[in-house]
Amino acid sequence: MSNYLDALETRDPDERECDLMARLPAQVARAKAASHFAAALAGVDATAVTSRAALARLPVLRKHDLIGLQKTCPPLGGLNATPVGGLGRLFSSPGPIYEPEGLAADWWRTARALYAGGFRPGELVHNSFSYHMTPGGWILDAGARALGCPVFPGGVGQTEQQVQAIADLRPAGYVGTPSFLKILIEKAEELKVDVSSLKKAVVSGEALFPAQKQFFAERGIDVFQAYATADLGLIAYETPAREGLVLEESLILEIVRPGTGDPVAEGEVGEVVVTTFNADYPLIRFGTGDLSAVLPGASPCGRSNTRIKGWMGRADQTTKVKGMFVHPEQVAEVLKRHSEIKRARLVVTNPDGNDLMTLHCEAAGGDALTKAIAESLRDITKLRGDVLLVAPGSLPNDGKVIEDGRKYD
Repeated sequence: MSNYLDALETRDPDERECDLMARLPAQVARAKAASHFAAALAGVDATAVTSRAALARLPVLRKHDLIGLQKTCPPLGGLNATPVGGLGRLFSSPGPIYEPEGLAADWWRTARALYAGGFRPGELVHNSFSYHMTPGGWILDAGARALGCPVFPGGVGQTEQQVQAIADLRPAGYVGTPSFLKILIEKAEELKVDVSSLKKAVVSGEALFPAQKQFFAERGIDVFQAYATADLGLIAYETPAREGLVLEESLILEIVRPGTGDPVAEGEVGEVVVTTFNADYPLIRFGTGDLSAVLPGASPCGRSNTRIKGWMGRADQTTKVKGMFVHPEQVAEVLKRHSEIKRARLVVTNPDGNDLMTLHCEAAGGDALTKAIAESLRDITKLRGDVLLVAPGSLPNDGKVIEDGRKYD
């Protein structure tokens, strides 16, 4: 049996890029059939969006915008191209944010992650993601069944019953959060119940820590990570190479500077922005709020798609200074006013109990530039702040635009 789900995973990168760009105009046109995008992209000629540069000129729709949009235009904020009556399910995530599921098989495209994690047709999958209101359980359930794997819908909680089900049904693998897998194994060991049939797992929904990896490895369980969201489905997945996460085939990924829609250079940390080719829910430049970075080169596993480092934190670094919110978008606006700045980081401290903002700027200049930047900072944030010019390349490459260095203990 092949190491790959299909030939798409190993195609020439140029062929993949040409295919994605050729499909992009039709997807932009499909999105414009939805009321939100009809307004947001009103002046956009869909037929002209045939490159990453053209895509980068379109506005970013960020996840935190969905709450307001859905209140204004219920239930899905005017983002769905397929009417609600033509969908399969609606779900709710914290916020609340409502998400759709269409009628197509493997609508969230997770079969690819499961296959890379070693799951094969006919193997029973124990699914401990929630099936109640939220889409987690259904996201992996659909991928497993599309792969030809029967599913036990364990859901969350009821630890002893789930342990007993694993002992009785002998599933080959697990999908769910890594923390709950550890809970299940520890409970099984406490009860002296045999759950050794579990040899593989695809985990998501939270970070997988080194100590957890070691815990699972000591028990013979091969664990792989999947990066997916309720809005977008699968974004990227871990492979046996264990070097970053490989992108799913039917999406376009950009890494942008937080607070902007501007793509950053390869290797630089920024916000994950995704354009999907989902016909029912055609999200164009959807900002996930997650930080990551592109890894150079190709995966040793033979898959040729772009790799990312995985989840590296949250891009929304909004903080409150002297009772007023300061946003990454405001820092980005300062940079737009001063082209000399290559990168900036707003550091908030509280010496002597008083909040102090200092904008660290990678820029060459003297007192005149420092003063001009400080004036822009005050004009945009309505707060006074210091400006410190630093050498190019000296700021950390971690995606942070605002760093809260205050002590709270």
